[in-house]
Amino acid sequence: MATDPDPYRVALVSFPGIRAFDVSVITEVWGTDRTDRGVPAFDLRRVAADATPVPMRGGLSLTPDRPLAWLARADLILIPGLDDHLTPAPQPVLDALRRAHGRGTTIAALCGGAFTLAQAGLLDGRRAVTHWNLVDLLRAEHPCVTVEPDALFIEDGNIWTAAGTAAGIDLCLHLIRTAHGAEVAATIARSMVTAPFRTGTQAQFIEHPTPRTDRDADALASVREYALHHLHEPLAVADLAARAGMSARSFARHFAAATGATPLRWVLDQRVAAAQKLLEHTDLSMPEVARRTGFGSEITMRQHFAARLATSPRAYRASFAAHASRRPGTEPPAPAHA
Repeated sequence: MATDPDPYRVALVSFPGIRAFDVSVITEVWGTDRTDRGVPAFDLRRVAADATPVPMRGGLSLTPDRPLAWLARADLILIPGLDDHLTPAPQPVLDALRRAHGRGTTIAALCGGAFTLAQAGLLDGRRAVTHWNLVDLLRAEHPCVTVEPDALFIEDGNIWTAAGTAAGIDLCLHLIRTAHGAEVAATIARSMVTAPFRTGTQAQFIEHPTPRTDRDADALASVREYALHHLHEPLAVADLAARAGMSARSFARHFAAATGATPLRWVLDQRVAAAQKLLEHTDLSMPEVARRTGFGSEITMRQHFAARLATSPRAYRASFAAHASRRPGTEPPAPAHA
């Protein structure tokens, strides 16, 4: 990796039973050198109770390179999902996770990794998600956990949990976006050829397509593409529905079935993402950022930043000043994805 005086330190917690897919996702996001594309350097370490290679399904193994004590240095701790979701984590691992949480370190679990956090008692009294097919099992095994049945990922008390498989990618990109900005997350997503922005509140799965929804798919995609290029304009649901050739009620139903979000929530999420990019990479005034991204006023933009990012636009810009290469703003940001 490129040299960095203080790289972001990420710990991948390893023990027998972890899923190879989640290990691969974590390694792809934080273990690939993309500094030539403006991504900061990361220091990803495979942390375990001892140096014994960790067996995984499919004849794979993972060789730890740091002891559990390294968690005290980590900025972020990641727990892969499990092949057998009732696999007990080694007691030293559970103890180390408790100590890390006590220090305030951010901890994130992918898919069935929520069971490991629950074993450590870190989810007691907290909200958590896991794969939709494991909701009842997590509730039965850990009744002190408030299991949310339908979200991609959520946070409670600096502990993140995610639903199955692809939602783990969504959470990893969200953690990148939170720590390093929307443009860094988008760069990594482009490298992985995956969507750069799915909110945690989206449904875990959408309705199975029917012949009618298959026919509607192109119209809905065209509307989303239009909206992404016209975020600075009013985008009423009725107008978007007319563009799709549907009634407002039918449009809203089909849109939610296709995207997992209502049209209004989807548009607002895209506006927040566009504003993040402008705040990171331009010196545009707050009113101008709000105008270009369709919020209309700085007050409205501030309200939506507080609701979705728990920060203000000004604080967001200050947080990412070190990452952004400032330049005068000229064009609205390129759309994230349709």
